[in-house]
Amino acid sequence: MFLRLVHGVADGNSSELPDLYGEVTDVRHPMATPESEPLTSRRALREHFTVPPEMRESLPKRSVVDVVVHETADPEVIVAEFAYEFTLPDDSRSKVPCVFVMRVRDGQIIESRDYIDPIRTYTARGDLDRLLASLRNGVS
Repeated sequence: MFLRLVHGVADGNSSELPDLYGEVTDVRHPMATPESEPLTSRRALREHFTVPPEMRESLPKRSVVDVVVHETADPEVIVAEFAYEFTLPDDSRSKVPCVFVMRVRDGQIIESRDYIDPIRTYTARGDLDRLLASLRNGVS
């Protein structure tokens, strides 16, 4: 399930991704900047994964690299280290390190903590100005 998820994200298969999750979920992005609310349903995940067509075309190509999956004492839970590697318009590459702690039950993801470096993500997508603007808007 983990590999289907991260490769689906990298390949832009956003319409298929919500079906990897249970109807009731607990998906959190603890490092999200700006902060994000937990995603507690497949419907919320469908909205999360929806990328407007005009944005989809401008996203740099990415792939999944450096995958290491750690099994835990709980057979439903894994800890996965990996990176999304973005290919930028000038053909340079930028890696975004990630760690996912994921619980899968009956073939569906029911819980996940997705730790993704937000600054490297915005930088790799060419969206650093958007990040800075969102941070400024959140400051009183």
